[in-house]
Amino acid sequence: MMDSKSISDPQQGKEATEPEPDRDRDGEAASFLTFVLGGEIFALAVEQVREVVDIPAVTPVPRMPDYLRGVMNLRGSVVGVVDLGRRLGLGAFEKTTEDACLVILDVTIDDEPTPVAALADGVREVIDLDTGRMIPPPRLGTRLRTDFIRAVGEYDGRLVIVPDIDRIFSAEGEENGDRESV
Repeated sequence: MMDSKSISDPQQGKEATEPEPDRDRDGEAASFLTFVLGGEIFALAVEQVREVVDIPAVTPVPRMPDYLRGVMNLRGSVVGVVDLGRRLGLGAFEKTTEDACLVILDVTIDDEPTPVAALADGVREVIDLDTGRMIPPPRLGTRLRTDFIRAVGEYDGRLVIVPDIDRIFSAEGEENGDRESV
C-alpha cells in the first residue's frame, strides 16, 4: 500500500492526492508541485509548498523592491506577496485567468523559516521528477535569470524549471537582483 500526501486546492474544491515517489535507476524521484508563470512551467518541491489559495486583497508597502507586491492577511498572519515572474525577469504578473492564485511557500530568509506568497498564473499538478536526471540551467538563450534556477527537469516530454526559492529571497539574491520599475 502506498502512502500519500495531499495538497489542498481551494480553486478546484478538491484535494490532489500525491503518490509517494518511487526510486529510479538514475536517481531518486521527488514530488514537485507544478505551476505556470509567464507561460513557463515551474516546479517546486512539495516540502516547500504550504498551500495554494485564491488571491486576496493585497496591501502595498512603500519603498519595497518592485517584485514585492505588498502584504496580505493569511489567517491572522501577515505574509509578503511577491511577483515571482517579475523577480525572475519574466515581466509583471497580470491576473488574466480565473486559475491565477497564490502559492504559499516556506522560504528560508536569514536562517529563519518564513512564509511567502508567490503569484502564479495557475497550478497544474503534482509530479515525480527523477532528481538524478535534472540538469543545470543553460547560461545563454533563456529569458530567465539563471542564477535563480536550481535545475531543469523533464516530465512527460516537456521541460520543467525548478527555481531556487531560498536563493531568490536571500540577501545574495537581492544583491544580484535589479530594482527597476515598470
